[in-house]
Amino acid sequence: MRDPDDPDGVTVVVNGVPSSFLDLSDPARLDFEYMQQMAAFVDRVAPRGEPVDVVHLGAAGCALARAFDASRPGSHQLAVELDTALAELVRRWFDLPRSPALRIRAGDARAELTRLASASADVVVRDVFAGDRTPGHVCTREMVEQVARVLRPDGLYLVNCADRPPLTLARAEAATLADVFSDVAVVAEPALLRGRGYGNVVLAATDRTDLLDDAGLERTIRNLPAPARLLHGDEARAFRAGGTVLRDPAPPPDAAA
Repeated sequence: MRDPDDPDGVTVVVNGVPSSFLDLSDPARLDFEYMQQMAAFVDRVAPRGEPVDVVHLGAAGCALARAFDASRPGSHQLAVELDTALAELVRRWFDLPRSPALRIRAGDARAELTRLASASADVVVRDVFAGDRTPGHVCTREMVEQVARVLRPDGLYLVNCADRPPLTLARAEAATLADVFSDVAVVAEPALLRGRGYGNVVLAATDRTDLLDDAGLERTIRNLPAPARLLHGDEARAFRAGGTVLRDPAPPPDAAA
């Protein structure tokens, strides 16, 4: 969909849900608030100008990958998209980086993750939706363990979780991340944290002890066009308190046993 007020702005809509915004003349521009928040975290992993290896689980229009390529020449990125037709269309529609700068692979996010080499990525981004919900099989502890395997020791996992108060899913996802990684942070708009509305909660997880404990990061997120709160340390622990660690369903008993 073209933006009538911005001749260079387009939104990719998947099954009625806006999934990506791209500025055709400025690949570094990110309009979706949660993507701006994610970019602030990635700036701590690799300052702009330095290449970064990123796996995107859920790609849509590849807006985030396109922005990282523009700000970090020499990066290598893989975008996994379940919708084969969508992956082909965005290659045709948009001036996306070519392989090996950006590879687009059609497939299920979790299945493709298991095929990736250990310690091969600096950042893994999960932005997987079926309609307006995230499929349960990419939220579990077993999935997070696969992410941790693919990340380098100081790598970062970023999750886009759409939820509404009382944020039961976001709290459970935060608890699940904390069951695998040593440090977890939460970003959300203040109104959502106060129990109003529906929106995106960004979760960040890492084993690098200095990455999320950063006053500059908190200030950057607070000063974005749509101000948000960064919860870390005691605030993040309080947020996930009582959240249920999500697990894969138990396999059925062996009929021969």
